Amino acid sequence: MSATRPSRPGGPAAEPAATPPNVRWTLLGVMLGMLLAMLDNTIVSTSMPTIVGDLGGMEHISWVVTAYALATAVSTPVWGKLGDLYSRKHAFLAAITVFLIGSVASGAAQSMTQLISFRVVQGLGAGGLAALAFALIGSLVSPRERGRYQGMTATVMAIGTVGGPLLGGLITGHLGWRWSFYINLPLGLVTLVWCQVMLRLPVQRTKARIDWLGILLMTVTISAVVLAATWAGTTYAWGSWQIVSLAVVTVLGLTAFIASQKRAVEPVLPLRVFDTGNFRLAGVMVFAAGAAMFGATLYLPLFQQSVQGADATSSGLLLLPMVVPIALVSNIAGKVMSRTGKYKIFPILGAGFLAVGLFLLSTMDTGTSRTVTSFYMVLVGVGLGFLMQMTTTIAQNSVEMRDMGVASAGVTLFRTIGGSLGVAVFGSLFTRATEHHLPSAASGNADASLSGSAVDRLPQGAKDAYLTAVADGTQQIFLVAAAVCLAALLAALAVKEVPLRGKPVAAEPAEQPSAEKARIWR
Repeated sequence: MSATRPSRPGGPAAEPAATPPNVRWTLLGVMLGMLLAMLDNTIVSTSMPTIVGDLGGMEHISWVVTAYALATAVSTPVWGKLGDLYSRKHAFLAAITVFLIGSVASGAAQSMTQLISFRVVQGLGAGGLAALAFALIGSLVSPRERGRYQGMTATVMAIGTVGGPLLGGLITGHLGWRWSFYINLPLGLVTLVWCQVMLRLPVQRTKARIDWLGILLMTVTISAVVLAATWAGTTYAWGSWQIVSLAVVTVLGLTAFIASQKRAVEPVLPLRVFDTGNFRLAGVMVFAAGAAMFGATLYLPLFQQSVQGADATSSGLLLLPMVVPIALVSNIAGKVMSRTGKYKIFPILGAGFLAVGLFLLSTMDTGTSRTVTSFYMVLVGVGLGFLMQMTTTIAQNSVEMRDMGVASAGVTLFRTIGGSLGVAVFGSLFTRATEHHLPSAASGNADASLSGSAVDRLPQGAKDAYLTAVADGTQQIFLVAAAVCLAALLAALAVKEVPLRGKPVAAEPAEQPSAEKARIWR
């Protein structure tokens, strides 16, 4: 018998006892929505030099990324809650629409200020794409069967990670940087129509009020965290009054937010989701995995291009040894989980592989070959494949169906904040390492990604110093990342293997129960 939990009156329908037929076609539209957000970030990053050359405003270039990341992080929990309260399908369609409006406006921007403003709109839409995509998967597929479809999400991640830089370079070189935003329009319209036609969810009606105070306090708190993570160690020193002030705002905002959630009739982030130990442990694991993934995708290409002389024009391909195992391992682990109902071993293996792979990456020096680096990257990819998607399943299985959107958004938020803090800490470590090896006059450019050919043109003394600085900085980054993943390993060991809700794959009925057929869908 399925261990389905009842939902509250007027809330979302109960979790499906069995997966609807042809669900892969439905999920394809949801995956396209996730791909929109993933591709955009990597494509735009590749186009940034050209954008600055056209619009100017070099001093504001960091805000093009920061504004998008901040809007994404702030809006993620709000989208998740709106989906829980009203309609996950309609919230998802609204998120796509907002994202497309921001994309078109960004492509038409005539100044850096306009671009930054429109990137905020884009980020607000992107915040709903990933969180609601996972919530929609949870609405359509029971946890026991969810692993069978993990390969789809892992493949989307792989395409976004590898395809973004390649597509960005191609679009910018042949069509111009504005098409790095306009390209979202055809893909987004296809996604919008596909989901409108194919996505069928039970109707949910509620008269609950929006927790505006909670949204405000959450916005202030998350903004302070993301800004501190973005600026610390780069724009401002860690001990500067700006960073200290943001830390104080974070603490005060978090305290006030928790107090408001205890009193709210329908809190934007119900504290009850944290009552389950598995949800908290999933947050720790995805936080660590987010930091590791962001660090690897940012600094591995830098090391390979600068120290190992790899071609910068195909930077996306440099990550293939890490990205391909993510998709393969996630797919295999998901199918095993669906057939056996067992899942605890996978995050343990994931955290273990991740810690070992990152530690081995921390041993690289100027003499390490690309083959050896690729082998270490495979271990990291295997770890992320076991860990990333499984944490979402664990988190969703630990909450009631009415909180599916909040749980999915929470996991996405933890991953985003983990990545933001990881990049801040890693950037500070890298800067200190390069300053130690390079003269002060050169250290200002130490974190710039010099291509292999540019490094070869340096005088021998400067070349050796630069390569040693990059290698040392990379070593410190991955050593710290490995230590962070040990915390994820401890969290994985503490997970309690609660039976996954839903029926085993072999026991699925051929048809939906009559009561299920009688429900209203739209």
